[in-house]
Amino acid sequence: MTDQKPDERSFSMNPRIEHDRQLITDARKRGRGATLKVFVRLSGPGWLQSAITLGGGSLSSSMYLGVLVGFSFLWLQPVAMIAGIVMLSAIAYVTLSTGERPLRAINEHVNPVLGWGWLFASMAANIVWSMPQFSLAIASFQQNLLPTVFGPPTVSEMGGKILAACVILTINFTFLTLYTLGGRGVKIFEIVVKCMVGTVVVCFFGVVFTLTASGQLDWREYMSGFIPRLRLLSEPSPAFAPYIQELSEAGRAFWTRLIVNQQRDIMISAAATAVGINMTFLFPYSMLRKGWDRDFRSLAIFDLSTGLFFPFIAATSCVVIAAAAQFHAKPAPGFLGETDSEGRVVEPDRRLVPGFNALLEQRVASELGAASFAQLSAEQKAEAVSKLPIADRRMAAMLVKRDAFQLSAALAPLTGTTIARYVFGLGVLGMGLGAATMLMVINSVCFCELLNRPARGWPQFLGGAMTSVALLGVLFWKEAQMWLAIPTSVFGMTLLPLAYLSFFLLMNQKALLKDDLPRGASRVIWNVLMGISTALAAFGSVWSIWSKIRWYGVLVIVLFTVLTLAVHFYRIGRKTGVPET
Repeated sequence: MTDQKPDERSFSMNPRIEHDRQLITDARKRGRGATLKVFVRLSGPGWLQSAITLGGGSLSSSMYLGVLVGFSFLWLQPVAMIAGIVMLSAIAYVTLSTGERPLRAINEHVNPVLGWGWLFASMAANIVWSMPQFSLAIASFQQNLLPTVFGPPTVSEMGGKILAACVILTINFTFLTLYTLGGRGVKIFEIVVKCMVGTVVVCFFGVVFTLTASGQLDWREYMSGFIPRLRLLSEPSPAFAPYIQELSEAGRAFWTRLIVNQQRDIMISAAATAVGINMTFLFPYSMLRKGWDRDFRSLAIFDLSTGLFFPFIAATSCVVIAAAAQFHAKPAPGFLGETDSEGRVVEPDRRLVPGFNALLEQRVASELGAASFAQLSAEQKAEAVSKLPIADRRMAAMLVKRDAFQLSAALAPLTGTTIARYVFGLGVLGMGLGAATMLMVINSVCFCELLNRPARGWPQFLGGAMTSVALLGVLFWKEAQMWLAIPTSVFGMTLLPLAYLSFFLLMNQKALLKDDLPRGASRVIWNVLMGISTALAAFGSVWSIWSKIRWYGVLVIVLFTVLTLAVHFYRIGRKTGVPET
């Protein structure tokens, strides 16, 4: 990219763009129906956003929402998505009205601390969010598609991860090269990924239908999930209540605290994966590269509403329903001495055993004290765990972190166990590879903006390749692979207000927007909606920071605010001629 505005670029007279502009102009003269048809035909960047958000983070967050709170948080993801679409619409309005690259506009008209903060935060989010995508892809190979090749006992657990990681990295670098050089292969890849993801989404729709037909899904309970229940921020889901009552006083305190903390993390994760800060970076640049300008503002907002909102809500809701019906407040089989129909003792899934044992050890440590528990020998720890009552073991079996293999069982009522494993495995692989590749693409745009270079050639490839370092974190991750999306999404939420605040301020810059600055009731509506969205993002960010690093996080916020204000007043001083001190 260059510093020229889009109107000055060669694509301003691109016949395709002018043809699309004329289609919109003619359709508006014929009425809303004709305009709608043209908008559907020309939609694009919104669907690109959908390809990113329907990745590993959304899948994992939706699954664990269903596992931990059932239907109770169904309202959360639509609210987060609406807030995100408001801000993305504002980003579209500013970008298409001015034709300026957003980073340069923020640096010039708002504050370079916010602009560069937005850029570096987006790059950090790209790397961090690549971890759950790679993690899911590895899980699909090891647990669903080729467990005999990539998982024990063929190779060691680490060896299987490394082998799968090499395959995944080879695939991602291949398509990153195609994105860098251009070519028909990119379109083929996108079609394959959409087909794989579409398959698993269709299957989850089928699961919902099957659960409804068999009477296992109570639609009244489902609809009640769209009513916010904020008390779940401080107390466990009601489904756990009868089991918590069976615990000792120490047990109630431990399991309640664990459930509430996980519910909070899941809530933040689900909100963060709806619209991430890296999505706010890709969207304006994808529109500029298509050659859109102010004549395409309505199309951009329509594109977001149809291409992003509806696919996201439909897919995530179905995953929540399937996971809630299969797992919510239900112990994982094999941990409580159950027997099958022939009287044989059910063996637990070996993938869940380490997590189950870890929960029980945490329970013992909470009562003995972490330091005292650490001093025990392995035999003493095992003995202490064995003395825990069945009520504690039941809670551990309910809360053990399921993974891709267990979630694929949610498809079994529709497809059968074997087909479900492969169908879900392909869907997870498609989500992981597709989202990981898109994160590479976003990071390549970020890196080119950092260097102020056009998005092509070696800078684009190098910027995209940066995200592959996330594989190092995945290789040493010990818990369920899908759970990795939760802490990384919490991190992503801490960065989101940077983007929202930057464009909130940019939307009110008359020096930038000039005659396109909203006025009257339109400006009030824009500011109210953006204010609510920014406040929600700020609340989620501060809450995430305080719950994880407390005063260290507060110190970072204070230092960033002081730096932003210092630069702001310095710039004012330069403009007004006030002597610098």
